[in-house]
Amino acid sequence: MDIIYLSQLKIETIIGIYDWERKIKQLVCIDLEMGTNIQKAATTDSIQDTLDYKAVAKRIISFVEASEFQLVESMAEKITQIVMQEFQVPWVKLRLAKPGAITGSQDVGILIERGNKT
Repeated sequence: MDIIYLSQLKIETIIGIYDWERKIKQLVCIDLEMGTNIQKAATTDSIQDTLDYKAVAKRIISFVEASEFQLVESMAEKITQIVMQEFQVPWVKLRLAKPGAITGSQDVGILIERGNKT
């Protein structure tokens, strides 16, 4: 399996459990690895034969900007579902970070993996 990835995709959204967090947008940062097979695209040199990472990024940005999750866990799970279902990706690894959430820490977040990596 080949992997197409997005690194450090930064998006502002409503995220958090505290009242003050529900009133402001905060930054989340997403790293995404998506399992695919690039052999046909490598032969044809055509975007139609591969996973269009720009389309994936645009869909994630649109979704996250419009969302209002309380937990990063919920947001991460929904993003992986979108990628797997809408882009027919059999395996996803996602790291979702919330910079500045803990004083003294660069960021906190979650790392999840879904699907079969074969």
